[in-house]
Amino acid sequence: MDVAREHIVIRACGAISPLGYDEATVTQAYLAGSPSFQNIPHQGKVTPVASLSAAAEEKIQELIATNSNYRQLDRSVLLAIYAARQAAEQAGWLTTNAEQQADLAVNIGSSRGATGLFEHHYDSFQKENLSPSSSPTTTLGNLSSWVGHAVNAGGAQISHSITCSTALMAIANGMAWLRAGMATRFLAGGTEAPLTDFTIAQMKAVGIYSKLYEHPYPCQPYGSSGQNTFVLGEGAAVFALEKSTASTLKPGDIIVESAGFGFEQIGSKTGISVDGLNFQKSMRHALSQINTAGGDIDVIITHTPGTKAGDSAELNAINAVFPHQRPLITTNKWLLGHTLGASGALSLQYALYLLRHQQVPFPQYPVSFATSTIPKIRCILLNAAGFGGNATSLLLRIIE
Repeated sequence: MDVAREHIVIRACGAISPLGYDEATVTQAYLAGSPSFQNIPHQGKVTPVASLSAAAEEKIQELIATNSNYRQLDRSVLLAIYAARQAAEQAGWLTTNAEQQADLAVNIGSSRGATGLFEHHYDSFQKENLSPSSSPTTTLGNLSSWVGHAVNAGGAQISHSITCSTALMAIANGMAWLRAGMATRFLAGGTEAPLTDFTIAQMKAVGIYSKLYEHPYPCQPYGSSGQNTFVLGEGAAVFALEKSTASTLKPGDIIVESAGFGFEQIGSKTGISVDGLNFQKSMRHALSQINTAGGDIDVIITHTPGTKAGDSAELNAINAVFPHQRPLITTNKWLLGHTLGASGALSLQYALYLLRHQQVPFPQYPVSFATSTIPKIRCILLNAAGFGGNATSLLLRIIE
């Protein structure tokens, strides 16, 4: 490894999801391998979703109690604030005074944004009782600006959406800003709070929502059920990124070696081709930056949201990129569903778990692959893709 080469190090991770609200609770959830789904009534039908646990919900309510302004914010913003403060504290970036840190930039993304609050304000609009806070609290810029306030970040404040690739795009953007010298510290991630009547109805209208509400695994990536098993979940994850040279890296540090991007002309409303061309491009782009044909990739964390077309396309893409020996593939969506714009961030949190604990939890439902051996995990490739034909891949490595 070139000692002068610059690397992007993940200094800390903050997250809240159906799996837990800190590293200890999330680790326990992965070790247990228990799915985090509940059934709710929606439009007269039983519908599975993955919402925060009672303990995690209590953490959000404690956060709201710390600032009277937080009561007006959308749930997606609150989840982002919680995760960002956790990451900043772990990294030693959370100052006790109000002085802004000019070298600390923020990029938080979401696929849907303030959907819960938007639905609430639209209902008020229909009743001719619209609040003056409706516009400032539903803009996408809420995500980064309120996180910036919460961690006293004085650098760039960026909010964006590129559907379900959103969070990985935020990480890639943070990498670019750090390498360009436009920031020396960067908080990047994704958040989503889509468990609202309208958003659930939208996913059902696409025809992908799971009907397996009686099954212990209603979301079945790679499944053999022969049907779509997409289930919505909520959550957020934010990462503290810094630039470092190889000479200053320590054993156990986790670096983001590369970010790859893929795009294909869409032939359907969801932008999925049979061969997963966007995935092929993003994975090859990521691999090309480290001069490898992929032989040292130990694990691929797939996007696979439990849809027949999407899961098949990504597996076809992986087989095309790794024609001789496919790395072990895994996902966490069988545990917490699809969190849309936050899904890539929660996959990245899963990658950190795998690199640190060297244990891959396997689902108990029928899947299209099987393995009895778990390699030593040093290098992980993770994918995300979204409506419109886009895909993003990140390559992570642990320093030994």
